[in-house]
Formats: sequence, C-alpha cells, structure tokens
Amino acid sequence: MVTIKTWVRRHTVAIFAIAVVAATSGSAWSQTPKTIKIVVPNPPGGVSDLLARLVADEIGRKHGQAFLIETRPGAAGDIGSEAVSRAAADGETLLINANPLVVNANLRKLNFDPLTDLVPICQLVRAPTALAVSAASSYRTLGELLDSARLQPGSLTLASIGPGSATHIAFEALKRAAKVDMTFVPYAGTAPAVSALLGEHVTSYLGNYADVREQAAAGKLRLLATGSATRTELLPDVPTIAEAGFPSVHIEVWFGVFAPGKTPDETQARLATMLSTAVRSADLKSRLVLQGLYPTGICGAEFRNFVRSQYEDYRRIIRETNFPAE
Repeated sequence: MVTIKTWVRRHTVAIFAIAVVAATSGSAWSQTPKTIKIVVPNPPGGVSDLLARLVADEIGRKHGQAFLIETRPGAAGDIGSEAVSRAAADGETLLINANPLVVNANLRKLNFDPLTDLVPICQLVRAPTALAVSAASSYRTLGELLDSARLQPGSLTLASIGPGSATHIAFEALKRAAKVDMTFVPYAGTAPAVSALLGEHVTSYLGNYADVREQAAAGKLRLLATGSATRTELLPDVPTIAEAGFPSVHIEVWFGVFAPGKTPDETQARLATMLSTAVRSADLKSRLVLQGLYPTGICGAEFRNFVRSQYEDYRRIIRETNFPAE
C-alpha cells in the first residue's frame, strides 16, 4: 500500500502539465487557462501536500490543466496563507488549507483576515481524527483512560501537534468536559508525536487518523475513539468521543481550496466545478480513501458558510476553555 510519504517521494516534480484536451468545447476547461499555482502552507510530505498533488494530477490528466505546487511553510500556515491573500485575484493562485486557517485568527493578530481576504472555493476532504494509545497500553476504552486520569491528576499525557493546534483546542475541551487533568505534550509534527506514542513516551495521541492508520492496522496502536460527530465510514467500529458521554466535543480535520478575496464570481464558479469534479471521480476517491481521507467536494456558498461557522465555533471553544491567546 502506498503511504503519503512514499507517494510524495515518487512525485517530486511539482509541475503537472499533461497535454490532454477537454472533451467538449462547452466544458469548464474548453480554453485551458494558464498554469495554476497551488500554495501549500505546510512542509512537504504532509496531507495538504499530498492532496494538492493528487488533485492536480487528476485534473491535469483529464483536462490538460497545468499546475505548480509551491510549499511555503511557516507560522502554522500563516505565511503561505497571507501570500495567497495578497496575490492577484485571477484564479491563477490558490491556497490549500485546513482548520488552522480559522483557528489561528482566534489566537493571534494576523496580517490578513481569512474571512475577507480569502474566499473559500471548495472543501476537498474530511480527515477523521483519532484518539489512540499504544497496543501495549492497558486502556481499551476512552472511559478507562479518563477514569485513570482522574485518579492520577496531571500524570497522564496526550501528544499532538501544537501548541495552539485544532487538536490541542479539542483536547482542552475534552479535559474541561470530562473534568480531568491530563498533560498536553506538543510536537512540531505528527511523525514525532506518533513515534513518541509508539515508544510509550506518552500515554495517548490525538490527531489525524491518516497519520496513525498504518500503525493501527498493523496492531501497534489501539484506537479508543474518533473525534467525528458521528461514526465515520472509514472507522465504523470505533466509537466517537460523543458516545463516551461528551457530545459537545468533536473535531474533524478538513482541507479546502481558497482563492484571493476579490476573485470574480465567474472565476470562483469555474474553479469550483473543476475541483469538485476531480474529488468526486471514482479513481481519485479510491486513492483518497486509501490514505484515510473522505472526499466531500462541498463548494460555493455551502463551503463559505461552513468556514464561517468553524471560525465561530473555535472562537467559542477558545473562550470557554480560557485557551491562552498568543
């Protein structure tokens, strides 16, 4: 099975220029536009990088559209996001981002407004989150983990990316709802956090299911719960945090494409058609599911409303948990 890192290593060329002409003159790609640059505001090899390349490859092969994938990491995604917010609003520079886009705006002052300087085009996928422990751990349910945390205040640990990440905020919400004292251990990336769990240096881990999928399948990790509001199709046998008695606590990572804020409606519509058609294709859907990603293809006003609601939800949770602003 091809992993995220293996796939990226095999596809190191960032230009996707496949000479395939659109099937009909009336399609959204009847006049192939200039090369579209997709900015990935995270380091190479992560989910957003993989997703950008998979989508670009799919559209390029079928419609002759050329793409340039540019990674611009830094400041938890803010550097790349700000660059796109200031780019020409001509549909030729796009951003792929996730929950941090709206989380960061609630934690610190940014040099751009993600709700006005960027316009949501399409949500591409959802990525279920999972709370996991080592297979050697004695904890077999989330309830057992939390009961132990109550008996040993502050001694049990949870690893994730952070601080200030969406999963960090969700963890603080769970601590508050469950009335437990656990210690958050932040890591600069998912790989070292998962390695710490495998080495039993931490008690538990909360993050993207895609990042622990292989280890869980190999029997090295045990999934106690998912952060989805309801059980996910990818993990039908794993209960949710809500089922453990905390219905207000749920987190599901999403990835979407954004354009500069003043991008014309007509250009937005063309981009939305292009992207939604790609992620709904049978071939790409199967490739995404293998990576622990669930395709959605939610575009236009529905995605814009979703992003706004996410911004408001995180603002509420941050206030309720007294989460420290930066």
